[in-house]
Amino acid sequence: MKLLHQLNAAFAALIIVIMSITAFFIYSLLMDMLIQDEQRQLKGRAELLIDIISEQDPDRSPQLSQLIQDRNYPILLFDRAQDEVLFRTMPAEVADSWMERYEEELVDQEVWESGGEKYVVYDFPVNAGNNQILVMATPLNDLQAVQSVFALRMIAVFLIGLFLALIVSSILTWRLVTPLTKLKQEVKKIEKRQFSKVEKVNASGEIKEVEQSVRHMADELARYIHSQKQFFQNASHELKTPLMSIQGYAEGIRDGVFEGEAAEKGLNVMVSETERLKKIVNEMILLAKLDSSEDIYKPELTDISEVISQAKDRLFPLANEKGIDLELTHLPSFYSVVDRERVLQALINILSNAVRHAKQKVTITTEVQEGRLKIQVGDDGNGISEELLSQLFERFIKGKEGETGLGLAISRAIIERSGGTIYAFNRSQGTGAIFEIEFNRKE
Repeated sequence: MKLLHQLNAAFAALIIVIMSITAFFIYSLLMDMLIQDEQRQLKGRAELLIDIISEQDPDRSPQLSQLIQDRNYPILLFDRAQDEVLFRTMPAEVADSWMERYEEELVDQEVWESGGEKYVVYDFPVNAGNNQILVMATPLNDLQAVQSVFALRMIAVFLIGLFLALIVSSILTWRLVTPLTKLKQEVKKIEKRQFSKVEKVNASGEIKEVEQSVRHMADELARYIHSQKQFFQNASHELKTPLMSIQGYAEGIRDGVFEGEAAEKGLNVMVSETERLKKIVNEMILLAKLDSSEDIYKPELTDISEVISQAKDRLFPLANEKGIDLELTHLPSFYSVVDRERVLQALINILSNAVRHAKQKVTITTEVQEGRLKIQVGDDGNGISEELLSQLFERFIKGKEGETGLGLAISRAIIERSGGTIYAFNRSQGTGAIFEIEFNRKE
């Protein structure tokens, strides 16, 4: 069943349940209300009857006669002390039955029954001794007829209300389901990888949020597939270069083209290219594991300041060899739940990149702000070119001094896996670049 029909059916069922319960209670209470209203009328007629009898005015005799002869309001007057019916306008068996049962059964009841018929009654004493009781009655059948008429009208109103409710429900559900149907069509486009054809769907509320998420997902998938294609193209290029060198020298040595020192040089090149190839493959495997595997990342409570100091010590020989001064300032203790070895690897990659591009000095500064540790690694080199800056952390993107083009991509993957952020910018033209890393505090 389609969602539109499901919503209409659910709304109709809800309306039916609510209106049925309401109708049941109204129908049940209606008889009580009719009985109470009828008792008020009986009381008024009884008081009028007593007034006419008490005044003994001949001019009101026709009115008295009318009250007595009204078949809709049977009258009974009896004496409890003498156990005698004084006056009645109802069958004798009914009058005798009520008089006999009055003390034991009927005195506190609103509805009296006799001979299979029920009456709404109003009774009260007419003398000081409370021995003479006047009873005014109305057949209950009359009230039940009124109740039945009301029930039929209530059913008619119920059906009309249900019909109108279904119309309103259809309009509302149509407005709700139509955006979902259009959204399904856009998702189908994503399924077929037609990302450029995904269009905006007019919606509101949560559906609008879902629609925005779908379009964002389409953009991210398009970007991801593009980056994957670019990755494979760059990877094939990076892997093909050392393989061609290895193949060329291997075939030359086999065919006797290279002999003596040339063969020795070829073997050294083959070993060097093999090491480079191995490094590229290992870094590609690490990136794939960081993207998909949970086992490769093992977080624990770690003092980031100790990891920074350790990374500086690891890079000191390279910096010393190139005559670069490594300067570390203001290193506060800061704990976070991260993989110590992976974060160390990320910091080493960033520091080695800074050392390769620096002229004289690399500075490492740290600062704690609002529960976050900010690390800045700056160099005094020529900075990052504008065309390279936007894609600096992509795979196989490297500058003039780059090696495999995977180091910064690995660093970003590790830092983001640690719940942190990383980005790079230039200080000013020709005065070096800064890499800024942030970690959240977790204790």
